[in-house]
Order: sequence, then C-alpha cells, then structure tokens
Amino acid sequence: MSLVRFLARPMLASVFVAQGFNKLRDPDSAAARAKPVVDRLTPMMEKYTPQVPTDPRTLVRISGAVELGAGAMLATGTLPRIASLILAGSLVPSTAMGHPFWDVHDPAEKANQRVHFLKNVGLAGGLLVAGVDTEGRPGLGWRARRAAVDARRVARTAKREAKLTARAARAEVRNKAHDILPG
Repeated sequence: MSLVRFLARPMLASVFVAQGFNKLRDPDSAAARAKPVVDRLTPMMEKYTPQVPTDPRTLVRISGAVELGAGAMLATGTLPRIASLILAGSLVPSTAMGHPFWDVHDPAEKANQRVHFLKNVGLAGGLLVAGVDTEGRPGLGWRARRAAVDARRVARTAKREAKLTARAARAEVRNKAHDILPG
C-alpha cells in the first residue's frame, strides 16, 4: 500500500468512526434530528421494507454501527472498496434530507446547512474515488475480459490439438490397415 493510501484512508474514515461512535453512545440527540426525515420516509419503509424498524433511535444506532464498522474497515484497509461504497451510500439520505439548505429561510442557518451539505458531497466524492481505487491492480472488469480472452485461447489450442490428434490417429489407422490388408 502506498504512503498516500496509508494516510488518506484513516483520514477519510475518521469522521465516520467518530460519528458512528457518538451515535451508538448517545443516539437520542441524533434521533431528534433524524425524526423529521424518518417520519417522511416511514410510509415508504413500511410499504417496501416492513422488517426495517421505523423508530428513529433504532435507525440512528444502526446507522452508527454501519458508520463505525465501515469506517474502521476503511481506516485499516480491510475491504476498503466495499467499505467506501457503504459509507458513500450512508451519506446519501443524511445529506439530502439532513441538510436541506434550500428550505431554510434564515440566511445564517441556510449558509450553515449549505456548508454541511457540500461537505458531505465532498466526502461522498472522496469515498467514491476510494471505492474504485484498485491500488494499481487490475479491476474486476479487466480481470473478466482477460479471463474471457484466456478461455478463448485455451479453447483454440484445445481445438487445434484435437485436430492434430485426430489426424495422427487416422494416419495411424491407415498405416495399420495398410500393413494388415494384403495388397
């Protein structure tokens, strides 16, 4: 792992680890902020995912556990691509619904919400870059294309060898038949 990755991953993950820990330790403060969003989403959640809890406190704890776990994974370099994409996905609802600067009328609060919104957009961008970082190794798409090329090459080689073997067998049969049959 390069020095940049070694330093950047924990730096990017630090905000998620800290927020996740705080949400698990004190879910009530975040639950109060999440309640309006949860109340708006509850009908859709009950319709499409009835097994998911709709209690804001429980959802905040789940969110905290996801942020803490995926943040720790990213910081330690354990499945960093998956961890990055999980964290980016967790930012979408909190950014769109948690910082609606377009609905705020107070100029100071609007500016504050815009800063938080843009900060989350920037974090999501960094997470997306980390999510596609292959550390210089070929990605899955390249590996799949390479496997297909290799499979075609093996098939062509096997076909060519089968033709040569069949040709040699026919020649052998002709030679044996010529030796056995008179004349």
